[in-house]
Amino acid sequence: MHELFSLAGIVGVLIVGTVSPGPSFVMVARTAVGRGRVNGLAAAVGMGIGGVVFAVAALVGLQAVLVSVPALYVAFKIGGGIYLIYLGVLIWRGAKQPLTARAAPGEGDDGGGGALRSLLLGLGTQLSNPKAAIVYASVFAAFLPDGAALAVGIAITALVFVIETAWYALVAVMLSAAQPRRTYLRCKASIDRAAGGLMAALGLKLASSAHAL
Repeated sequence: MHELFSLAGIVGVLIVGTVSPGPSFVMVARTAVGRGRVNGLAAAVGMGIGGVVFAVAALVGLQAVLVSVPALYVAFKIGGGIYLIYLGVLIWRGAKQPLTARAAPGEGDDGGGGALRSLLLGLGTQLSNPKAAIVYASVFAAFLPDGAALAVGIAITALVFVIETAWYALVAVMLSAAQPRRTYLRCKASIDRAAGGLMAALGLKLASSAHAL
């Protein structure tokens, strides 16, 4: 029974953290609106896989490694920030390209492996924020009882995948509907520049925060 309460607490905190706006939301939203539902859902699955990677890393003690080796955490933050800035620049530069044009590297397209590229883009965006590993580790440390069974760890990992994937799949389904897509097509240049600028700003914030450690 105690483990059920622990799982409920973890689920509640992770849901709040997942739905909070950030680079992952920007990427999935733009992919769904600009590239269609299939690519948006593929990106959502990538988010779920990334969440599982962080959850497993937290369960095996990545937090302790990053805390004991600050330089490694700094490197992760700078690398993640640079990746987000790179994505922001790609989106900004492709703002005037029609959707029928060849996709920029890393953005994917509507066919010929576009879904796989969208999945990898979602995974890369999720993994670009090493703070998530610390968040997962902190939440698990706060709610998981000492000596939790392996089955509990497996259940948590599965719940992380469901929460991450389900939320971003909902975003993808809603924003790939006809009206949002028509709005995007009318205002593509402005929306892409805003999304690219926001993505780059988030990357700059992440990279610059490494100096505060």
